[in-house]
Amino acid sequence: MSASNLCISGLSKRYGDFVALAPTDLDVAQGEFLTLLGPSGSGKTTLLSLIAGLAQADGGSISINGMDVTYGAPYERDIGMVFQNYALFPHMTVAENIAFPLQMRRVDAATARKQVEQALEMVHLPHVADRYPRELSGGQQQRIALARCMVYRPSIILMDEPLGALDKKLRDHMQLEIKRIHRELGTTIVYVTHDQEEAMTMSDRICLMQAGAIAQLGSPDDLYFRPANAFVADFLGESNLLEAKVLARQGERVRVAIGGHDQGEAVAYDASIKAGDAVKLMIRPQNVSVHGEPAQVPAGTAMLQGRLIEVMVTGGMTKLYLDNTGAAAPLVASYPTNRMGSRYQIGQQITLCWQPDDAVAILG
Repeated sequence: MSASNLCISGLSKRYGDFVALAPTDLDVAQGEFLTLLGPSGSGKTTLLSLIAGLAQADGGSISINGMDVTYGAPYERDIGMVFQNYALFPHMTVAENIAFPLQMRRVDAATARKQVEQALEMVHLPHVADRYPRELSGGQQQRIALARCMVYRPSIILMDEPLGALDKKLRDHMQLEIKRIHRELGTTIVYVTHDQEEAMTMSDRICLMQAGAIAQLGSPDDLYFRPANAFVADFLGESNLLEAKVLARQGERVRVAIGGHDQGEAVAYDASIKAGDAVKLMIRPQNVSVHGEPAQVPAGTAMLQGRLIEVMVTGGMTKLYLDNTGAAAPLVASYPTNRMGSRYQIGQQITLCWQPDDAVAILG
């Protein structure tokens, strides 16, 4: 990974007795796309506001490109900001909106005009330069907000849920656009969202936050396949979490029991997990195989039986929900939807199974 151009050390923020951000350390590499992800109140927006200079830290430090900016004004930080509500000036044309930050930096008119044209080309909207924001769609307005932010080439671009006001299809398109622009510019982006799918799609790394602290920091694959705890497993993507007990451990493998029955092996990335520990067994729905009879289950796989209580077709995937499995919540299995529909009936007894490598043992 390249050198950091954003370094956070022991950064904290309180509002009275409420800890909005516990002392936090975080390094963001030059050109990285880092997403701050988490539920409401987790501290992600507080952290972004501190980086932007929109809130003042109670402790710790923020360094950008080697310069301490902890208590510096926003304009001293070499950052750009993109908001959910676009924040475009309605009385200015698109070109005037994009040129505004250049005017504030006293860039000469000829240079500013060229940089505005380049920014519009970057977001594939050169033909709307003379329009007003009210004449643009939501997606176009968001791309103009991005163009205005990047026109002066800030070292870091901060994005606060920029796609939250868009419908799903437009959000998906804008995710691709932002990733394309990120690749072309090579600028560091720190992106706030509460949408897990958006974070998985766009990020080089995800900083998942909980109760004002970092729950786990890593690549999307790290968090999805190797969650540090039950909160991470449950928050990022859909998962089945089963209460289990570790019978024995050998290397990264553990032997586990569910409901007193030996269910074979699972993976345990946490080195502290040992025999006798109570753990949660995480199995992603797409890794659960469905069979009508136990006799159909392949040898070497773990197995549970349950009663089908619901079938949901969500477009490309069909989900089956089962109770009476011994788990606290219904278990979910998913598979690609086909034109023949579900071959299972509500109330039917169904057997679920999974491969050892698809089950992860984590401490609760």
